[in-house]
Amino acid sequence: MSSPRQPAPFRLTYSTMFDPPEELHLRFETALERVRPLLGRDYPLLVGGRTLRIDCGSERRDSFEVRSPINREWLLARFAAATPADVDAAVQAAQAAWPVWAATPWQERIRLLRRAAALIEERVYDISAVVALEVGKNRMESIGEVQETADLITWYCDRMQENEGFDRRLPDDPLQGFVSRNRTILKPYGVWAVVAPFNFPVALAGAPVAAALVTGNTVLFKVASDTAWSGWLLMKAFADAGIPAGVLGYLTGSGSVAGDALVRHQGVAGVTFTGSHEVGMGILRHFAAGNRPRPCIAEMGGKNAVVVSRHADLDRAATGIVRSAFGLQGQKCSACSRVYVERPVAQALRDRLVAATQTIAVGDPTRRANWMGPVISQRARARYLDAVDRLGSRGKVDVGGSQLTGEGMEHGYFVAPTIARIAFDDPLWRDELFAPIVLVGEVDSVDDGIAHANRSDYGLTAGFYGASDEIDHFLQRIEAGVTYINRPQGATTGAWPGYQPFGGWKASGSTGKSIGSYWYLPLYLREQSQTIVD
Repeated sequence: MSSPRQPAPFRLTYSTMFDPPEELHLRFETALERVRPLLGRDYPLLVGGRTLRIDCGSERRDSFEVRSPINREWLLARFAAATPADVDAAVQAAQAAWPVWAATPWQERIRLLRRAAALIEERVYDISAVVALEVGKNRMESIGEVQETADLITWYCDRMQENEGFDRRLPDDPLQGFVSRNRTILKPYGVWAVVAPFNFPVALAGAPVAAALVTGNTVLFKVASDTAWSGWLLMKAFADAGIPAGVLGYLTGSGSVAGDALVRHQGVAGVTFTGSHEVGMGILRHFAAGNRPRPCIAEMGGKNAVVVSRHADLDRAATGIVRSAFGLQGQKCSACSRVYVERPVAQALRDRLVAATQTIAVGDPTRRANWMGPVISQRARARYLDAVDRLGSRGKVDVGGSQLTGEGMEHGYFVAPTIARIAFDDPLWRDELFAPIVLVGEVDSVDDGIAHANRSDYGLTAGFYGASDEIDHFLQRIEAGVTYINRPQGATTGAWPGYQPFGGWKASGSTGKSIGSYWYLPLYLREQSQTIVD
């Protein structure tokens, strides 16, 4: 599914997302019309270059449906459910393909992946339309994610080229009568598993897939079941770019069956996981156990805080907080969920937050008028409702706090964006809700706010609004991998490749290195020192 390539009079960037030209909307809506007739189709697994379909002759494989959170009556697609035997076959195929792929010159791997990035960019509107239907993202966030994927793939190709394939000549040993030549080279591990989340089904799949491929690993991609269609379109772009059969596999099915079989398979040499802390730590412990510890790149969520000084521009702070708290319905690991504001300006900030929240248009996010869509599932909605019940009984809801069932929302998982307050010792300040709820608490000083922010086990993103002479102190003390200062575009969200590397500290990440950074690709490689004496 792709449209003819047309030269764009503008480039999609993070700034384009905030000031979109009219043609962007027209192209998205045209793509949406192309996508809608494709609803309800069946899609296979991709194992060793073979397609394993739902209906295989006289046998019918187990399958599952993908329905839209916007309207559960919309059947988007059906997918084959991988069994442990399918996973084993996929691992064996990836193992068989690895020696040739690892020996492929890095320049050729880069050429193929640059082609994949170009194809994703060509198809950006069609893939974005599917993301909007599957995830419930508004059009700007959907388009931004798909374009970001292409930019991340290009970034990794650039880093591989910049480092000349991570192959370095070292000084010869000073030996008389001999020539002792030394070299250090980073080499791939083997079969790499990528387990992606639902909230960024293209970017948080395509980027690690590309990082693993460009460094010479073969890859098995386990897509989130809620977003299997987006994952299929991503895999098609890689395949159409010329990635050889067997080098990249695509697995669909439940996390408890297909996902567990993949991460526990002894033939998997490394894994990139994005998801919950509980699952991520389980994978990390498994990969550290045994006779051969294996690399695990785990990105595991956040409980992201913003500290607001009495010297802050409160209008700017309110704009940034609302964008980060309610973009994608709070279902970002980088979403703002905690605000600590100095007491003298607390009520003024709260008034601005409430007023801004009341203007948010909630509804079908494929429609231009709506900025906020549904949460992903019935389970997510139930988690939201449990939280607002607790806030109603033990705290105070300033705005929101309800399920929405108005016209056009009857068959979806729509909830209201919520500003609330509750005592600092309540678990809601600590637990990641993945819902459009932001808590606002009053503190006596910036130091007090930083201390509260740092008490969380998580350390993904953090924001600060205040005077210029307060910034260095905040940056010195805050325990977070990504920081934003006085930023109206988003208090804790909005990283873009080449501008803001994205990765967490503490319980938010396992490596201390960031997506889209200069230090990311070596995570997929191991070093070999070579000495050859003539």
